Amino acid sequence: MTTMVKDTVVVRPKRVENATRTLVCLGFCGGGPGSYLPWAQIMPPGTELAAICYPGRDGRFLEDCARDWDELVEDALAAVRSAADRPYVLFGHSMGGWTAFDVAVRIEEAGGPAPEALVISSANAPSRGLTPQDMFPSRRDTDEQLMHWMRTFGLLPAHVLAEPDLQDMAIELMRADITVRDTFRYRDGAVVNVPLQVLTGADDEVIEPDTAQQWQRLAGGGFRHDRLPGGHFYTPEIWAELPKRIAALRPAELLETR
Repeated sequence: MTTMVKDTVVVRPKRVENATRTLVCLGFCGGGPGSYLPWAQIMPPGTELAAICYPGRDGRFLEDCARDWDELVEDALAAVRSAADRPYVLFGHSMGGWTAFDVAVRIEEAGGPAPEALVISSANAPSRGLTPQDMFPSRRDTDEQLMHWMRTFGLLPAHVLAEPDLQDMAIELMRADITVRDTFRYRDGAVVNVPLQVLTGADDEVIEPDTAQQWQRLAGGGFRHDRLPGGHFYTPEIWAELPKRIAALRPAELLETR
C-alpha cells in the first residue's frame, strides 16, 4: 500500500485564509494537477483549490502508476478524504469525471464526508459502460498520435515539448492511464445522492446526444446540465475560467433539472 504525502498528493497552489469551501479536482487521462492550478487565481471568495495528483506523475513520479481502475479510485478516494478538511465540491474532467463519480459513490456508501456537489465535465454517463467512443485516446494509437493529441489539447508544457526524454515520459504516462481506464466497469445500481452538475462541449464528438438524460438517472439529488462552447476541452477561454460555470460555487444558484 502506498504511503501518501499530503503536499505531493493534494496540491494547493494558493492558500486561502479563512476559506469555507474547497474545489477538489481529479485529473483526466494523461493529465496531472498542473492543468487545474491556474484556476486558483479565479476562485470565488472563500474557496480554495485542491488538485489531486495520481501516482506516477509530478510530485509522485517515483511511485508506480495504478495498475487498474479500482486501484486508481482507491488512491483518489484516500486523497479526496485528505483534502476534505472543510466542505468541498468534487470536480472531474473526462476520465476524471468517472473517477469523481466512483469516488463520490464510495464516500457516500462509507458514510461521508460527501461533497456538497459533484461536477462532471466532458464525460458520458458510466452506466452505459465503456464503449469504443469513450476509449479516446486509444491504446492502439501510435506514439506520434498520442503526442499530437496532447499537443492539440495543450496537455504538455513548453519544457516537455522541448525535451524528447520528457516527451517519452509523457507518452508512457498516457499509456498507463489508458490501460487503467480500459479496466473500468460500472457497478449496477451505483448512484450519487449529492447535487450533480454535468458540463459538456457543444462540439464534443465523444459525448452522446442523450448524455444529460443518462446522467440524470444516476442523480438522486438535484441535477443540472450545461452545454458550453467548444469540444472536449471547450474553448481555451472557457477552460481558463471553467470554475465560474460551477453552480455550487455560486451560492445563489440552485441545481435544477433541465
